[in-house]
Amino acid sequence: MRRNSIQNRLIASVLLSQALLTIGLAVTGVAYTYWRLLSTLDSGMQSHALRIGALVRYVDNSNGKVYFDDSLLPPPLDPERPDLFVVWASRSGLLFRSPGWPEGLELQPGEDLHWNLEYAGTPYHALRLTRVKILDRGEGRAFRPQTLTIIYASPTSHLRQQVKAAGAYIALISLGLMLLTLGLAFAGVRSGLRPLQTLASQAGLVSARNWELRIPSQVEQVEELRPLVEAMTQMLDRLRRSFELQRQFLASAAHELKTPVAVLKSTLQQTLQRPRNNEEYQLALEHSLEDLGRLEQLLLSMLRLARAEQWAEGALRRDLEEIDIASTLLEAMERAQPLAEAHHVRIDLAEAGGLIFRADPEDLQTVWSNLLENAIRYSPEGSTIELKLGREADRLEVQVSDHGAGVPAKDLPHIFERFYRGDGSRTRGSGGFGLGLAIARALVEAYGGTIRAESGPGHGTRMTVTLPADRNPVAPPGEKTPDVAS
Repeated sequence: MRRNSIQNRLIASVLLSQALLTIGLAVTGVAYTYWRLLSTLDSGMQSHALRIGALVRYVDNSNGKVYFDDSLLPPPLDPERPDLFVVWASRSGLLFRSPGWPEGLELQPGEDLHWNLEYAGTPYHALRLTRVKILDRGEGRAFRPQTLTIIYASPTSHLRQQVKAAGAYIALISLGLMLLTLGLAFAGVRSGLRPLQTLASQAGLVSARNWELRIPSQVEQVEELRPLVEAMTQMLDRLRRSFELQRQFLASAAHELKTPVAVLKSTLQQTLQRPRNNEEYQLALEHSLEDLGRLEQLLLSMLRLARAEQWAEGALRRDLEEIDIASTLLEAMERAQPLAEAHHVRIDLAEAGGLIFRADPEDLQTVWSNLLENAIRYSPEGSTIELKLGREADRLEVQVSDHGAGVPAKDLPHIFERFYRGDGSRTRGSGGFGLGLAIARALVEAYGGTIRAESGPGHGTRMTVTLPADRNPVAPPGEKTPDVAS
């Protein structure tokens, strides 16, 4: 038998239930048959006992003495075995015992109305009647009527044989029905599981080249499989998007790494083409260090993004401290101040202190720094970048708004994707790698929050970060990395 087989489990469940049902029907049928036959036997014994009581006569109708007339004894209930009976009168005592009374068998008046006994290997069922009136009438002042006590016992061998025969018949019929039910259940289970097997076969055809899950009509018609089909379809869509993003990420990363490596290689090759003086070598090394710095910054950004995504998926954990979000915003402003001054942009914070959140301050500073540097880069000179911090119900909100040219509608849904830049530029002067917003989103989602962008051409851009006020997330191991921007 296959382990963990749904088919075998269902069939075993049907077999067990049918076996219990068969046993229950057999026991119930046998018990009911025995009760009905015993009730019929009691009725017959009571009738015979009353007929025996009618054979008691008064000797003299005036003095109340009685005798038993055995000339009209009724036939036994079981033709093969005799019945046993005893008759007592209330004043005269024992009147009569049945013919062929077994020697040594004593039956005395008692309290029981019905009971079973066994004598000489033969089972009997006994019945006691009390205060039975004598049908013969007496006359005279001295007449004192008597009542009878009658014990009547009949053998139950024939009854037991009938019960056994009925039990065997019921068991045989129940067994046949059970086998028939098992056959139908086996066929029904196999037929019911066939759509699941078909679905598994179709799922096995899904690959990196074929993400389409073909759902046969027989599977769509099964109500219980609809949640599974929907879950599999959604899972494949997520896997396909993740696979495509991963492939795009690798291609973009290779492209980003290719530029500084090529520039660095070209610089070194030109330096080595002919002998140079110390100043020329120093200048070449400075350019090489700049290229290496850009390459290092790109690698740190990719590492930070990978750590944030691992954390969001639950792969990394550590204890966190309670911090004031306003303090992390102030620290991010200080980091971004030189860049803001270079672009002649002012940063304004509508501070609302006392908003406590459990987090790693370096993570939040990275989020705010990336949003600020992105806003500074696309803000016109003399404009102001506005920071707003507040709380609504069970949410903490941080808004970063600029007054730049805004993001085109076609680019807005993609600005949080890795290496995405709306202008398509990948030159060294573009100011970033297209990873800053992706890192910000990954970190915010790791804390159970959301980040969204609102923008329009000529109206600037507003980034809104929402964090759960009552949530205590768990952060990644605290290996600090330098602040990275887009």
